[in-house]
Amino acid sequence: MSERAEQLLDEIVRLMALRLRQDMESQTEAILAFSQAGLEASRIAELLGTTTGTVRSTKQKAAKKPAPKTAPTPKAA
Repeated sequence: MSERAEQLLDEIVRLMALRLRQDMESQTEAILAFSQAGLEASRIAELLGTTTGTVRSTKQKAAKKPAPKTAPTPKAA
């Protein structure tokens, strides 16, 4: 792939990331979504304009939080 094609592809990725970020309520939500999509911490940081340390810290804090409780399902009689 040519250097120009790589630049254009990177711009498209950045624009898509920006659009996705605008739809999310918080940077934390964006970090977790991008992480779930398989992006590495350094790439997430680059796309969101933050540091790799912030991304890693956010992911660690989220992993420590208990899963949200769901309403109990009714038992069959």
